[in-house]
Amino acid sequence: MSPRAVRRVVLAVCVLGIGGMIGGSVADNNGAALTAGLVTASASLCLMVAYAVGSPRATQAADDADARAADVEAQVGWLVASGVDEDVVRNLVRSAVALGRTRTR
Repeated sequence: MSPRAVRRVVLAVCVLGIGGMIGGSVADNNGAALTAGLVTASASLCLMVAYAVGSPRATQAADDADARAADVEAQVGWLVASGVDEDVVRNLVRSAVALGRTRTR
């Protein structure tokens, strides 16, 4: 299950759980309100565990990004040295970065 799907399921469980807590309180049924609250809390804990287990380490991601940035800069330098206009290359890199940021995952 993707992280986006986990977030959506947890959001749905939390919304329903809050409704259950309100409904249980209005109906003066403490057991139902407590059960809905515990289910909501459990869903939130599951989300935290999913992020802790499924997320790459921030430092590793930063190191990878630094290495990729150095590689891109080396390629830009090679293109400029071979005679391509630097402004054209920089605009291409900006467009590629913008495309990468808008890509759905």
